[in-house]
Amino acid sequence: MNALEFLFSLSFVFLVMFLTYTTLIVVPFVRRRGAVEGDPAAFEWHAFIPCRDEAAVIAETIRRTRERFPTVHLWIIDDASTDGTGDIVAAFADADPLVHAVIRRLPDARTGKGAALNAAYALLAEWRELRGDRGVEDDHTIVIVLDADGSLAENALRQAAGLAAFGSSDVGAMQVAVRMSNRDDPAPAPGQGRFGQAWARYLIRMQDIEFRTTIAAMQVLRMRTVSVGLGGNGQFTRLSALRAASAEEGVPWGDALLEDYEVGLRIMLAGYRTVYAHDTWVSQEALPSARRLLTQRTRWCQGGLQCARYLPKIYASRTFTNAGALEAAYFLAIPYIQLIGFVLWPTVTIAMVVSGALSPGGLFGWLAGATWIIPLWVLTGILPFALWPLVYVRREERHPLWRAGLWGLGYWLYMYQSYICVVRAFGRMMTGRRGWTKTRRNAEAGRLLLAVEA
Repeated sequence: MNALEFLFSLSFVFLVMFLTYTTLIVVPFVRRRGAVEGDPAAFEWHAFIPCRDEAAVIAETIRRTRERFPTVHLWIIDDASTDGTGDIVAAFADADPLVHAVIRRLPDARTGKGAALNAAYALLAEWRELRGDRGVEDDHTIVIVLDADGSLAENALRQAAGLAAFGSSDVGAMQVAVRMSNRDDPAPAPGQGRFGQAWARYLIRMQDIEFRTTIAAMQVLRMRTVSVGLGGNGQFTRLSALRAASAEEGVPWGDALLEDYEVGLRIMLAGYRTVYAHDTWVSQEALPSARRLLTQRTRWCQGGLQCARYLPKIYASRTFTNAGALEAAYFLAIPYIQLIGFVLWPTVTIAMVVSGALSPGGLFGWLAGATWIIPLWVLTGILPFALWPLVYVRREERHPLWRAGLWGLGYWLYMYQSYICVVRAFGRMMTGRRGWTKTRRNAEAGRLLLAVEA
């Protein structure tokens, strides 16, 4: 086997692996069944909302959440904001006994979202201790993590209280579906022209498709492998599971840039199940800017690389199923697979050029001997991405089929952003940059990103 044949064989293996995985996540997703709801009154609810310069959105989030869920305690974490967020939070806390201000100061503040959540966790423990015997046991106390612009569906607590979630004692955490609240905004990019608005609408729609199909389908598959991952918005955790997850480090949330997935791993390693609820959701704003999207996804990718250190514990654990360990290993290996692909595909092209396969004679000779490569590329390289908009318009939102076709091509191209992000994430890892960058809200037009580099 020469070098070109080896590269083709390796490419074939990766493409077939990806197609197999796509099939595995599509089928359970389209066949899923609805969950039975429970009684939220059986639990005590606490929502942690970390804020760093969130004055543009936090007041509305507090009002909306208090109105929709009047029995939920809100723990608003001001992470040394400089835009007046702390004053807004303090004013709500003074007027409402169910709103608690968690004020963090420098130099302890701005050290990552995990640290901010751990600060609220510590204050919740103190508050419960002061309350004494009047409190609810840890097993019936649920902690919710919301973004500063997060909006939970009205049935979220009922879904969380059901037998498919915290109604079962072995469930330690639940992640709800994520939707983009600005998916139908006709002008999501203020001050931009027609092309700029069209570009912003495209990015927003692709993010909504991504979360409501691809990511959701991955979570449905994880329900079967017992390895559901937690997200940073719409994350529900049982307080007793958080305590168990704190056994080794003393705090539940770690310092990885993907602290949500990390705490889920800790909960599963502690012996609890994590579950996914697609019949309820949390809404958040999608990013209409490619620059902000790449910044966010680079952080997520780097966080996944950091979480790879848990693989030895996962494979040594008796609480992970074999399928769950394999799924987690695959998920944590995705950045490495993408990096290989980033190098492999240009190498294949260069090898074809050098070998003469792309010369007029060589091209036809190659096609005659390997006519399978083009349909294979379409089947395994394009269709696995292009089919998700079809699922989206059939199962999530009603749109004409021609839009599914158009969005299918757009979604295929959109997913190439992951290759840019993985290269940037590896670059940050190699240069020792671990800083957490706050992604600017859409309402904060004209403001700069705030970053803390470590």
